[in-house]
This record gives sequence, structure tokens and C-alpha cells, in this order.
Amino acid sequence: MRSESLVCLATMETDVPYLSGNNRRPKHMLFKGKSVIPPERSVLFVCMGNICRSPTAEGVFRAAAERAGIAPLLCIDSAGTGKWHVGEAPDRRAQLSAKRRGYDLAALRARQVTEADFLRFGWIFAMDEVNLRELQELRPPEFNGHLGLFLDIVDSSRVREVPDPYYGGPDGFDHVLNLIEGACEALIARLRSEVLGVV
Repeated sequence: MRSESLVCLATMETDVPYLSGNNRRPKHMLFKGKSVIPPERSVLFVCMGNICRSPTAEGVFRAAAERAGIAPLLCIDSAGTGKWHVGEAPDRRAQLSAKRRGYDLAALRARQVTEADFLRFGWIFAMDEVNLRELQELRPPEFNGHLGLFLDIVDSSRVREVPDPYYGGPDGFDHVLNLIEGACEALIARLRSEVLGVV
């Protein structure tokens, strides 16, 4: 489950739901004994409201990590630079598009990114330049992780931004999924080789 003070822990047994106080925004916390998942294995996706692009990226990346067998080794989350939709589920159209491809976003709830996220996550990906600038302004001096555009993880991509589909039709959400799926596979490959030491 998602909480304001998200800490990712790993477990050998299973993912378990976590609820913090009155915060009812679902998120997964991973437990493995008492070991905390370090920032270099923690990934945060960020868009403006955390109801379209970034929760889609979270759901797709989680599924890709599970297929690759590395999900228990990672902390995966999403957030928005704005606070308008805090506590809301992902946009219905985003959920429908994702569900058609086998991704379930229903349990996710929007939250706003905070400076503390730079302590918890070593990989922070913005969906576009506007949100990247917001994150750069929030970034504390001591942050030494990766902060950049998500699509830049794909070496061959000519597109650098995931467009906001909020004001468009269903095709826009499908296009977002196409971009995100390719970037998630590239990120899996990079984490496996650079961080986890597996191929």
C-alpha cells in the first residue's frame, strides 16, 4: 500500500498491503526480513497529477519486473508534482486502456511528490520537461541518483516526452502505453545489468 512516508522493504514470502494512519491510498510494500530496499533499487515515476501517465508507468513497470523475476528486489512507486488529485484512483480511461493489455491500476491512489522522495528513490523519472523542471527545483543538493525523462532510457527513441492524454480520447492513452511499455523494458535491462548484476 502507498503511504506518505513510503519505505520499501523486501520479503521472501509475499507482497503485503500496508496502511499508514488515516492514509487509505493503496500501495505495495515489500518485506524481506527487516532489510530495506536501497535507493539504487527504488524507482519513482512522476507526472503532473499522478492519475494518467505515472500510475500507468508504475503498473506497467511492476508487471515487467514481475515477468523478469526481479520485482521482489525493487521498490516501485509513482507520484505527481501537483496535488489536485491526491487520494484519487487513476483516470478511468487510463485504467481501461491498461486493463485491455492486462495491467490492473485500480488499487493505486494519487499522491504528491515530496523532497523526501529524493532520499528514498535513486531512480526518478519525469514524463515530460515541465515535470522534470519541477523535480529539479525540488531536488535537494545531496541527491546523487538518476533524475531525468523516462523516455531517455530508450537509446533509440526519437520521442523524449510521454504526452499528457488527459484532454484527449482513448487513442491518447493507448499511445502512452506504447511509449511506456518500450521504456519499461529498457529500464528492466538497465537495472538488471547495472544494479542487480544479472542478465
